[in-house]
Amino acid sequence: MKACSCNAPRRMSRAISLAIFGALPFAVGIAHADPFALPAPLTFEAGPLGKLSVQGILSGYGIYQDNKFGSPPFNGSQMPGNKYTSADISNGQVIIQKTSGLVQFYLQAGAYNVMSLGANFYSTGTYTQNTFGALPVGYLKIAPTDNFNVEIGKLPTLLGAEYTFSYQNWNIERGLLWGQENAVNKGIQFNYTAGPVTASLSWNDGFYSNRFNWMTGALTWAINKENSVFVLAGANMGHTNYAYSSIATTPLQNNESIYNLGYTYTGESLVLTPYLQYTYVPASAVNAYSGITNGRGTSTIGAAILADYSLTKTVSIAGRVEYIANSGNPNNGAANLTGFGPGSHAWSLTVTPTYQNDGFFARAELSYVDASSPTGYGFSGANGLGGTQLRGMVEGGFMF
Repeated sequence: MKACSCNAPRRMSRAISLAIFGALPFAVGIAHADPFALPAPLTFEAGPLGKLSVQGILSGYGIYQDNKFGSPPFNGSQMPGNKYTSADISNGQVIIQKTSGLVQFYLQAGAYNVMSLGANFYSTGTYTQNTFGALPVGYLKIAPTDNFNVEIGKLPTLLGAEYTFSYQNWNIERGLLWGQENAVNKGIQFNYTAGPVTASLSWNDGFYSNRFNWMTGALTWAINKENSVFVLAGANMGHTNYAYSSIATTPLQNNESIYNLGYTYTGESLVLTPYLQYTYVPASAVNAYSGITNGRGTSTIGAAILADYSLTKTVSIAGRVEYIANSGNPNNGAANLTGFGPGSHAWSLTVTPTYQNDGFFARAELSYVDASSPTGYGFSGANGLGGTQLRGMVEGGFMF
């Protein structure tokens, strides 16, 4: 029975992966929530390179949290997440791109920090150095036609409904479901648009593992100007036993298969995106990376609703509600994929009012996470067994 319970879901998830990938034409997954509105770029002539555009973002954050984390310091230094209060740069980035012609490119360079609910976090310098480096996104784009192109390099993920960097999202922090999704991968991506359908297919290294055995795909159908649906999928088509980065590569998730199904409503004042997420990590990966010998295949299932409502031209309020569950229990060899323990259930609530006037923005955020974890597990507090966390944040800065 145990072998069946471990292998059958793996066979089923791999079959679903292949079916979805086979149905996708070469393709751009436009499933993410709409980003923060950057001002129009500065443009200039760059000789043989043609016309280039430049944009930038400089912002900082401050945070208060109860139930601070009590985990050991990272690389011998105290982490901000082990404190009740901290402040740092959230974005210090410049974007240079060429958007016309057969050969185009995109370069995004600088410092950044990414924080997610229910998880410890690092200083901006530590995060930048130990994840994607000073050039987190950079790729060459070959565009032979208006509706088909190929991108090669360090690419944004096709998975999930949230982008990586804070200025691109309605909320300052990423949510609970984001913890099961990758952020940046190295590889090649095919993008295709046909009328109301956009699609992408990518061969890449998954969770920035430097092992090119992942495939991801995205398919979006714009039913009309207000309604669209999307299907996203990704899977490690082999097995990766090597962690390329100490923070960016999470070995368990790097061996998973993941599926998203969602819908987006875009009205005059309201944008709404509910979506579902399912992930599965096979027993072989659980055994290899959980420090146990009786590991079993483990899954997560989650749901989220993201919304943004514009009160005026400069003021909006965003909200996010999430739920995620980790299968199994501590006694049957299941893995801790969510950070809340095998057999856990967690939910979160986030509210983010925002003011933006041209290139200036300021926003505040209040978030709450509540996890029902099995005995001996938790995610917050000095002893690591706390089951709740309240955070207050502010972020402000300039964009050009």
